[in-house]
Amino acid sequence: MSVRAAMRYVMHRITEHPDTDVTFEAECLHCGWKATPADDSASVDVECMSHTGRSGHAGFRRIRTSFAMVVRAE
Repeated sequence: MSVRAAMRYVMHRITEHPDTDVTFEAECLHCGWKATPADDSASVDVECMSHTGRSGHAGFRRIRTSFAMVVRAE
């Protein structure tokens, strides 16, 4: 007895989850200082520039957090 399988391919896409917010964060690469997390990148960038002005530290790790889901492409 032989078994035959039928493969069906369905296109999918990844998208941000509609019921969640995007969060932006940053931390200094030199001293561990961290910006206040915010829902817009501009305020985090301003905090980083202020930190640079006070400390002279110019390197930051920027983090953008969001939740995603895979959905069937229509």
